[in-house]
Amino acid sequence: MGKALHRYQMISDGDRIVVGVSGGADSLSLMWMLSERRARIPIHYDLFAVYIDPGFEGSFAEALKAYCEQLGFSLRVEFTDYGVRGHSSDNRENPCFLCSRLRRKRLFEIADELDCRKLALGHNKDDVIETLFMNICYAGEISTMMPSQAFFQDKFTLIRPMAFADEGLIRRFSGDQKFPDFENPCPTAKTSKRQEIKFLLKQLYRSNKKIKGNIFRAMSHVRLDYLLKS
Repeated sequence: MGKALHRYQMISDGDRIVVGVSGGADSLSLMWMLSERRARIPIHYDLFAVYIDPGFEGSFAEALKAYCEQLGFSLRVEFTDYGVRGHSSDNRENPCFLCSRLRRKRLFEIADELDCRKLALGHNKDDVIETLFMNICYAGEISTMMPSQAFFQDKFTLIRPMAFADEGLIRRFSGDQKFPDFENPCPTAKTSKRQEIKFLLKQLYRSNKKIKGNIFRAMSHVRLDYLLKS
């Protein structure tokens, strides 16, 4: 995480940062590490943890909020119907896209309310690679998540401090810290397009342990002369 923060100059002295907390290992690890490192670095920044509840039955919002208080930080919970709307009969083709877009929009709105100019999300190296393949397969373009990306004429910057960290490493850290396992109530959590891509990539990784690293490095070594012209 330190390498990503340094390379992309993600955090500066005096920053106010909204941290999107989902209840998963990635976001809990991100919030823990961003909070812990403040005691040993020469700059100060403020963190505001936010959870956007998508509105499904079986919500773990209150349990997550209570656990965050045990860790020493308060969690703002926004109750919405974004997940329900995403899975409505009018939006069956891609429920994840609408739900994700609405949640991201609300996080930016909350950041504005809190006078925060940065939004931190817990996407990891595997997420970055999977997004590349999702965009190739389902959007017909070569693109992925950026570790740091400006939005709305540079009014906000979205940062992903975990972008260089393997999913497996984060899972081990989460286990060492004994973070609870909040079960995702989304009805398509285990059958989404991202899960399909994740399954295919895991099969590929098993054949050669260097493949994941090569794919990740390839995204910063693009030879435009050897790509088709649009």
